[in-house]
Amino acid sequence: MSPLPGSGLAKGLAVTLRTMTKKTVTAQYPDAQPELPPRSRGVIGLFEENCTVCMLCARECPDWCIYIDSHKETVPAAAPGGRERSRNVLDRFAIDFSLCMYCGICIEVCPFDALFWSPEFEYAETDIHELTHERDKLRDWMWTVPAPPALDPGAEEPKEIAAARKTADKLAAAEAQEQAEAEAQAEAQAEAQARAGAQAEPTEPQARPSDPQAEPPTDPRGGAS
Repeated sequence: MSPLPGSGLAKGLAVTLRTMTKKTVTAQYPDAQPELPPRSRGVIGLFEENCTVCMLCARECPDWCIYIDSHKETVPAAAPGGRERSRNVLDRFAIDFSLCMYCGICIEVCPFDALFWSPEFEYAETDIHELTHERDKLRDWMWTVPAPPALDPGAEEPKEIAAARKTADKLAAAEAQEQAEAEAQAEAQAEAQARAGAQAEPTEPQARPSDPQAEPPTDPRGGAS
């Protein structure tokens, strides 16, 4: 069914009329901070402990605004006879926000969850060269990252959490079974020791009561003894 002629214009005028009847509210910024949406793209925070210097974020950045420097260190063997390993150590992680277009590709491609969106937006500078922020500033912005939203009550549990809970339940069941077996073994040993102690006690013969009127023993050769 084709729309009536002029229906689009009528809808637009209706929106205009509704807006005209609303009271104008002035945002008292910076005295009152605005209420930003939870997924606002302000700046990028760096969780340095998760960064492995894989360089994936810098390679995938379409603006080439991420600068990373690192060096290699030798890690000694964990056990005698083992091999030494080498690892990358982060020296510099900087983002030039004068070039960044806030596409979020670096956050999406990070395989170790080291980059996060922060709603912080008050980082204007008078000099464009000061918009390149180093890892110390990026780490400070990490503490302004909001907590992730709660899962839908009807949503399926993540596979990682389900696998971890299944492993924990198996370990708990194994520990409970070992404890029960140890208690049963201890009880059996206690019963065996008690039984062995009871069998080892000597039995004393019962002494016959003495009768003063009893006849004296007779001598087999005749006569009383």
